[in-house]
Amino acid sequence: MDLTQQFEAAVAASKTLAEKPSNETLLQLYSLYKQATEGDIHTEAPSNPFDFVAKAKYNAWEEQKGKSKETAMQEYIACIGKLKG
Repeated sequence: MDLTQQFEAAVAASKTLAEKPSNETLLQLYSLYKQATEGDIHTEAPSNPFDFVAKAKYNAWEEQKGKSKETAMQEYIACIGKLKG
């Protein structure tokens, strides 16, 4: 199975986890997924200062800037592997 297939399997597995991960872990998964599928962040920061969820997602993805899609996929797969136990 190549890296893309492993990544797609991990994405599918993320939807069937026994328990919901912490918000911090969810942000990590979100940012790695976005980096793996879209590359470096290309949107403007949220303009509403009270939209804390959008700001957290933006900041998490921005922290992945410069990371290759392949590395992001590998880290996502590893994170899901730990969550599956």
